[in-house]
Parts: sequence; structure tokens; C-alpha cells
Amino acid sequence: QVQLVESGGGLVQTGGSLRLSCAASARTFSRYSMGWFRQAPGNERRFVAAISWSGGSTYNTYYADSVKNRFTISRDNAKNTVNLQMDSLKPEDTAVYYCAATVAKPYSTLAASYAYWGQGTQVTVSS
Repeated sequence: QVQLVESGGGLVQTGGSLRLSCAASARTFSRYSMGWFRQAPGNERRFVAAISWSGGSTYNTYYADSVKNRFTISRDNAKNTVNLQMDSLKPEDTAVYYCAATVAKPYSTLAASYAYWGQGTQVTVSS
């Protein structure tokens, strides 16, 4: 069982930055691949970014085209956290952001692959 708690959401102007954090309860956190998804009102939950588990010498990361070169995902296994640094934010980035954990390796972009989810944190970008 993995419990995930997101933090760091809020209101920011276009072009601003936010850093989301996700704290995980799992003792075996390093064995999980982690992802961030977002859901805007009336839309389905969509993939944002993923980072692989810790089985290799380096982490693999993957981003949705809409956030590539603006968002950065990272993890700290010593602290059981995964972060999403969001720069150059746009109004279309407004959504509830969810942290998720999966045993899929090296990572997954599919929401159905993730068994554990946080409660979400609201990000609002004003124009």
C-alpha cells in the first residue's frame, strides 16, 4: 500500500513558476515508477510527466509534449518524494495535478497503469 500526498499548488501568473511535491509513505518507494497527471474541468485525466524507478544507474524521464522543456520531474528516494518543477506556466496548465505510483517499469504514461494516487493539488495560472 502506498499513500501519496501532494503539496505546492496555488495561483500564479502566466510565465511564473510553481514546484509541486509528492510525499510517499511506502518503505519501498524506490521500487515504484512515479508520474504526474492533471485534470482540468470537463476533461479526462492526462499524463504530464513520469520518472523511472531506481533499478538502473540513471533515471529515465518522459514528458507530455505540451510541457516538454518547461516542466522537470525529479525524485529523492532518501526523502520518499517526487517533485514537479513547473516553469513558464500558461493558462492552459490550469488543472488539478495528481501524483501517482506504478510498478510498471521503466515508467508508464497510462493512467490505468497507476495503482496509487494522491488527492490532487490545484494549480491555477491567470492570464
